[in-house]
Amino acid sequence: MTHSRVGPVVKVAAMIQQYLWMVLNTAPIGATNAKNEAVNATIQKLKVRSCGFCNRTRFKMVILFRLGGLSLLLKVVTRPTGMPEAPLF
Repeated sequence: MTHSRVGPVVKVAAMIQQYLWMVLNTAPIGATNAKNEAVNATIQKLKVRSCGFCNRTRFKMVILFRLGGLSLLLKVVTRPTGMPEAPLF
């Protein structure tokens, strides 16, 4: 592994040898955890902005709305042309 007898140098050399294949495998494909970090940052911002939700369920709903791409705007549903009008009763 290494010819050094200095403890910290031997420890770092062992760690490099252990994880080198992972680094070499992820470098060509450009795999990163940037998306995960962005999600975590968004959740932390929501946590700070929340200023105390009543319960955890409400906080989870806000996270799902924000990160799930859901919109609170209502869609206007129109009937296709040629369809008869539905009776009210």
